[in-house]
Amino acid sequence: MSNRQQNLFDTEPPQWELDEVEHRRVARVVLSTGPAGEFDYLLPEEFANEQKPEVLAQAGRRVRVPLGRGNRPVVGYCVEVATTNVGTRKLKPISAVLDTAPLLSSRMLELGRWIAEYYLAPLGQVLEGILPAGVRGKAGTRETTLFSVPTKVAARITRLDLPEKQAHALKILAASSKPLAMNQWMARAECTAGPLNALRKKELVESRVERIDTDPLLEQPVARREPLELNPAQAAALETIATALDRREQSTLLLHGVTGSGKTEVYIQAIEKVVSFRRQAIVLVPEISLTPQTVGRFRERFDHVAVLHSHQSDVERHRQWKRIASGEVQVVVGARSAIFAPTPHLGLVVIDEEHETSFKQDTAPRYHAREVALQRTRMDNVPLVLGSATPSLEAWHAAGRGDYQLVSLPDRVSNLPLPVVRAVDLRDEEHRKWGRGAISRPLHQAMTAALADGGQVILLLNRRGFSTHVQCPSCGFALKCESCDVSMVYHRQANHVVCHWCDRVEPPPTHCPECKDANIRYGGFGTQKLEAEVRSRFPDARVLRMDTDSMRRPGSHEQALDSFRHGEVDVLLGTQMIAKGLDFPNVTLVGVVNADTSLHFPDFRAAERTFHLVTQVAGRTGRGTRGGRVLVQTLSPDHPALVAAMQHNYTAFAASELPEREMLSYPPFGRMARVVIRGPNDQVTLAVADELAGKMRAACERARVIGPAPCTISKLRELYRFHVLVIAPDVATLHQAAEPLAGKLKLPEDVQWIVDIDPVDMM
Repeated sequence: MSNRQQNLFDTEPPQWELDEVEHRRVARVVLSTGPAGEFDYLLPEEFANEQKPEVLAQAGRRVRVPLGRGNRPVVGYCVEVATTNVGTRKLKPISAVLDTAPLLSSRMLELGRWIAEYYLAPLGQVLEGILPAGVRGKAGTRETTLFSVPTKVAARITRLDLPEKQAHALKILAASSKPLAMNQWMARAECTAGPLNALRKKELVESRVERIDTDPLLEQPVARREPLELNPAQAAALETIATALDRREQSTLLLHGVTGSGKTEVYIQAIEKVVSFRRQAIVLVPEISLTPQTVGRFRERFDHVAVLHSHQSDVERHRQWKRIASGEVQVVVGARSAIFAPTPHLGLVVIDEEHETSFKQDTAPRYHAREVALQRTRMDNVPLVLGSATPSLEAWHAAGRGDYQLVSLPDRVSNLPLPVVRAVDLRDEEHRKWGRGAISRPLHQAMTAALADGGQVILLLNRRGFSTHVQCPSCGFALKCESCDVSMVYHRQANHVVCHWCDRVEPPPTHCPECKDANIRYGGFGTQKLEAEVRSRFPDARVLRMDTDSMRRPGSHEQALDSFRHGEVDVLLGTQMIAKGLDFPNVTLVGVVNADTSLHFPDFRAAERTFHLVTQVAGRTGRGTRGGRVLVQTLSPDHPALVAAMQHNYTAFAASELPEREMLSYPPFGRMARVVIRGPNDQVTLAVADELAGKMRAACERARVIGPAPCTISKLRELYRFHVLVIAPDVATLHQAAEPLAGKLKLPEDVQWIVDIDPVDMM
């Protein structure tokens, strides 16, 4: 017989009660800052009541939750709500729901998960990057009390015994299709606040606080323009895109057209077809190309265009975001982050100048807009069009492999010839004797002829400042930033030396800090020195410099281009911001002052970048009936990238560059990750980098792990930097090698690491 005495009454609760306790409504939350991962929180009844949608917790809304032992309040994103078995876990309840409607759709949450997995970034950080700050902060709105009539009151409204003004006001509110703010209610009821407050005291109306827009966005009307007539190559390209649209499935088309071949008109006419289906299009352009000229071409053809870029105020960006989400907008034109525009009826995505490195985000999450666009169009089953005169080798190789469909525009519009490009060999003794400036004799003569003929000139020098280095000829001392391992650049206009990486500013030295020699030299050429030389050589010419130093004021970029377009400027000089997307028919000469500035960087993409830059800036001339010419000053005139650029021959460049990439398994023949380890002590940081590299080698033998080695800039903002490169045949292998990064790494204090999947910057 059992020692345990039988009880006539069962003291255990019934199974259904146990199930009720274990199965609870739970909100799964990710945090934008703090610990990574997904956290479960109990969902109190007040946030689960579907009758009150304004406080309903659901996926895509932000919530406030307690974190850690101290229950520190933090903001997170709800990514899922479900009834689940919590077992014996003691879950904390969420504290508040912060949004009256989801900020992220289920499709955008799915895209966010893909970005987090692909780029090895915490999901909360990714969602924070998808949503602009102005949207999260509801910029341009204010908290307003809204009033409505409860259903039970509306049912007996005719039987209520109320004074005349109160009765009239109550009927006005009950008849409204949506809740009214106090000032709206008073205006419609034609009364003061007195009768309305009396109704509130009698509890005949209910109120809630909500954020509403304070000033709706008004678009300036733009004169409409009829579609342009397409040449046969453009018409064939449009037909190919139209066929992809009709299939209603994902496909990627690479539109390879020489500069001035009319790619934008093809995009616009394809989008007109999309809009006729009552669907929306997203057009991504490099930030630098987001000029009124570019945006204006779309506004001349479509009634509802939204623009998204980094120079907008939070208020303006929030309003544009709401217009897009409402389905009102037909076309979204924007820079990199516009790929996250909340279009409910997406029909087409276009990426113009897809080769541009600015489509890669340089802070976490380090996504590439092209890869995100590819994933988003797959999710929505819509075509993706990539356009460029100089496609990235990744896109070109994918087209050659059959993954993308290649569409060509081999000729300029109206059969205008491409400009003649000639190299000026700076190694020639004759050029060195002619002068110590940046402008060679052939370039000087060409500028003189172009200006005398009434043409305009563009000069490209991808180095800003006046002198790019300060050095002592006696002892060899070179002035470097104390916080970074880079040369300080002299800016004559402000009379100071600047570090272009950490923005450190110092007075210029008058003598060598080491040997005290007073003969210290300011060498090298930046755009400021080039401007001074042009003004000296051509005193009658109207000269304008465009770089990040001269274009700091809002709108200055657009004003400068307008001046050049209207013929108020004869010579436009600057950095790469003048090299792309500009269409000025009166430009008859382009001079590349130094084509070697990026050619010899320790970066496997150096030749590709140089080819892109020279080809793109060369394409700024010869767009009118007057024709044009290009002079490229270089110490490496025989380099394959420069030879191909001067011949406008992309195919030749790809044919020479791709075999070298394939030999080393570099992209596009392999996948790459770059892990940067940084810390205040170089030896400790190197030891951590070495240990991390060893763990990645052990995690996957199929991946090639290179390093650690000092970064090109070995010290930045007081931190020493080492990097490790991981090269793998595919993404899955790359992620496998990076698995140690996903674990809990015990790092010394002040040592940090970042991982960049598919890096484009090796500095």
